[in-house]
Amino acid sequence: MARTVDPYLTGPDLVVSRNLLQDLEALATPAGQDPADDEKDIKHLLAINDPKSSEFVPTVFTTWDDKDLNPTINKYLVKPYTKIAMGIVRHPTDVVFLTHILLYMTVNLSSAAYLYYNFHWYHGVVHTVYTVWCAGAFTLLMHNHIHNGGVLKKEYAWFDLSFPYLLEPLMGHTWDSYYYHHVKHHHVEGNGPDDLSSTIRYQRDSPFDFACYVGRFLLFIWAELPLYFLRKGKSRLALQSCVSEMANYAFFYFMATKVHFGASMFVLLLPFGIMRLGLMIGNWGQHALVDEVDPDSDFRSSITLIDVPSNRFCFNDGYHTAHHLNPRRHWRDAPVHFLQSKEAYSNGRALVFHNIDYMMLTIRVLKKQYLYLAENCLIPIGDQTNMSKQELANMLRTKTKAFTEEDIRQKFGIKARSGRKSGWASWTEKIVGGLSGSLSAPMVKEATE
Repeated sequence: MARTVDPYLTGPDLVVSRNLLQDLEALATPAGQDPADDEKDIKHLLAINDPKSSEFVPTVFTTWDDKDLNPTINKYLVKPYTKIAMGIVRHPTDVVFLTHILLYMTVNLSSAAYLYYNFHWYHGVVHTVYTVWCAGAFTLLMHNHIHNGGVLKKEYAWFDLSFPYLLEPLMGHTWDSYYYHHVKHHHVEGNGPDDLSSTIRYQRDSPFDFACYVGRFLLFIWAELPLYFLRKGKSRLALQSCVSEMANYAFFYFMATKVHFGASMFVLLLPFGIMRLGLMIGNWGQHALVDEVDPDSDFRSSITLIDVPSNRFCFNDGYHTAHHLNPRRHWRDAPVHFLQSKEAYSNGRALVFHNIDYMMLTIRVLKKQYLYLAENCLIPIGDQTNMSKQELANMLRTKTKAFTEEDIRQKFGIKARSGRKSGWASWTEKIVGGLSGSLSAPMVKEATE
């Protein structure tokens, strides 16, 4: 079956997709078509990221590319705005970050304020729906912010540091929790045994295990994260993460009980619950397919997606393997890194998908639709190109199997927790095991600040 390329992919993703598919076509017809010209594609991707190049293209919007804009609007509105914005954002490519900050500070903030001033439930519904629509892009904007200490130039540091505290509660996040959980915890542990959001102990195509995974995060992360920092000897981070989380809950309580419950429900509480659910669904998709031989490899414990929702609207979040290889890599550099590292990805037996996002990947895995993924979404690389569709489907299935404690001791060595079960038999055992595990597990992996 011929693979199709979504024309709404970003320009760099179109280059990467066509490059990979051309390689596959060349393998299918060895006497005919030549493989992709990697050098040419890499040169082009480097040029559009280089402000000194005549081919340089900053990202201004997520919905439209420069070629899609009306020439008059582009000349008299977008170009002047872009010139000003490039003097404000830290990287000339990142005009889109300022675009989104301005959008949230005007539309989202003013809508929230008006709900408290003059509440109507139908406005509340529209506000929450719009907030959820913005949630992915905002989260990945903050993802870049927390990994790089901001997104604006130093002269705007006061605003760069303050706007998250205003917007985070409105967009479903609590103050600084994303930073503490993602940067100071998840990237230190890398989906390993001591990662509180690790997927390895769960049967990753089991709806029950998935429900337990999400439930544990929703109910206990407020306690488990500070306890995690305490057992790692990082009392300052434990105190900071606990205080910021509790302060945000107190803020929610005050706004709901002392100001306006209805407005708080639509402005704060519903976005908070939906965001936490979405974060766990997304993380499950990012780490559902973990290699059974080398689960500690960044190539084999995460995946790469070339799709519209992840990369056009969420700043190349689909290049998750690239991000784990270098968490501080600039988001616009991910596609060119991938092409520059094609051999490493092939040798590392990495998994590359297209035409699917993390949410849908989670759903497909939970429905055990491995053959669908193999036929329609997986782009075989390296040794995978010699496998049939059914063999690829079987390979994907093996990568969702829960790791036993013995597996973890063998694969991760001293990183494994003693006395911790996998495949818990009940919801209660999941909760108790999870909480007791976070209290008793030894800290053995060095933090990489």
